[in-house]
Amino acid sequence: MGSSLLSLTIFFPILFGIPLLFFNREKIAIAKSYAFAVSLLAFVMAASLLLNFDPSQGVQFKHVALEAWLGEGTDVKYVVGLDGISVLLFAFSALVFPLVILGTWTSVQKNVNEHLFFLLTLETCILGIFSALDLFLYYIFWEAMLIPMYFLIGIWGGANRAFAATKFFIYMLTASLVMLVGIIYIGIRGADLNGGVFTTDYQKLLMLDLPFSVQAILFWLFAISFLAKAPLFPLHTWLPEVYAESPISAIVTGVLLKMATYALIRFNVGLFPEASAYFSTLIVVLSIVSIIYGAAIALVQKEMRRVLAYSSISHLGFLTLGIFAFTEEAMQGAILQMVNHGLSTGLLFMLVGFLYERRNTDRLSDYGGLKKVMPLGAMFFTIAMLSSIGLPGLNGFVGEFLILVGAFRSPILQNGTFAVLGAIGVILSAVYMLPMFQKVFLGELTSDENRRISDLNLRESAVAVVFVILIVWIGIAPNPFLKLSEKSTASVIEKVQQNSSLSIK
Repeated sequence: MGSSLLSLTIFFPILFGIPLLFFNREKIAIAKSYAFAVSLLAFVMAASLLLNFDPSQGVQFKHVALEAWLGEGTDVKYVVGLDGISVLLFAFSALVFPLVILGTWTSVQKNVNEHLFFLLTLETCILGIFSALDLFLYYIFWEAMLIPMYFLIGIWGGANRAFAATKFFIYMLTASLVMLVGIIYIGIRGADLNGGVFTTDYQKLLMLDLPFSVQAILFWLFAISFLAKAPLFPLHTWLPEVYAESPISAIVTGVLLKMATYALIRFNVGLFPEASAYFSTLIVVLSIVSIIYGAAIALVQKEMRRVLAYSSISHLGFLTLGIFAFTEEAMQGAILQMVNHGLSTGLLFMLVGFLYERRNTDRLSDYGGLKKVMPLGAMFFTIAMLSSIGLPGLNGFVGEFLILVGAFRSPILQNGTFAVLGAIGVILSAVYMLPMFQKVFLGELTSDENRRISDLNLRESAVAVVFVILIVWIGIAPNPFLKLSEKSTASVIEKVQQNSSLSIK
């Protein structure tokens, strides 16, 4: 039943999204209510899987179908399942979509039915990415995700939407084709374990004992695709454009960027442990550059969305730092921080979107004194901001603390220099976030347009409350969330230990 429920959860959004294309286009409220109900039911099913997940076991809810998908001479099949690394991200992704549909209820006015259909299609692709246990199936979901994203940005984005959509598509497609080469090659090597039959079964490929020279090549074939989507410096230039133009920045923040960091753990570290250990210092150096560079550029931005875009580049550097420090604390912190960043920055983007609906601008100079007319908005913005800068008691602190402690203790990094440099990014986050809050909400009301701004309504407040509940819950009681990934993380670290000539404990 669990395996059937997992596949049903994955495909439920797209299957029940198709009728939206035939809805009466004049009855927008019905279409929105229907799409919200579909996404909410998908989340209920995902939450059921999360609640029935046993952290002491490995892959669960496994569902296998379409065996010999590409013919009798291949071992390529539909196989999905969840483990401690993916289950929380799977459920969180399902939660984000009903919140985004509710949060953008009034902001999308043209071709609403198609917009909602593409959103639900995107949800299916993302849920598939977090559950696929066959590399070819993973690649199908990974590539299919580009289609709804391209249309969502290109049709419903801002003034420069065509440029942003094209740049995003070219970056992602090019990087993905590099990964496809790696998938084909490792499938050929996997035949040695599979009776001479080409295989992309992830769990079979985990048993491959590849020489370091082969691991090194495959590591970069996969890593280039993932680091471009993460994005890590210097493959980050598409992100500010997409954030500035995308009508669904909360999804980009909350989910899309985490697919890449999740994939680094699942594929790069899982399949190529020796190469991952060897190249870890280089990845960590790039992570530190991203942390400091993103924070420094965020300091001089004049638009709220671009501040948050470069802030995300900085924060995502913490994720790759945590992964490649190869300590259980750091990797668990990175997995939890994937959710934390989606909550804090996702809420910030949602609130900026609410402001944009009211004033049609996100330039910092156009605002001021909004605390007087938007007390609820100011309160929620404050909580999200404090979470983003890592205030103790909120979720951001837990993830960043574990990452920095793990990096400091990492024998593979050999000293605490990287952790100290990473901590500079935490300090800088306060330097750019606090002034943004001050310019928007404090001081005197700067114009008649600002005086006429209304506070958050019931719908907008409800969306914000869900984010805040999770931000506080994880900040105060993170153990239930950390327990989910404890066994899987330990298994990954142990494999790196066994396959690396470096001393990792």
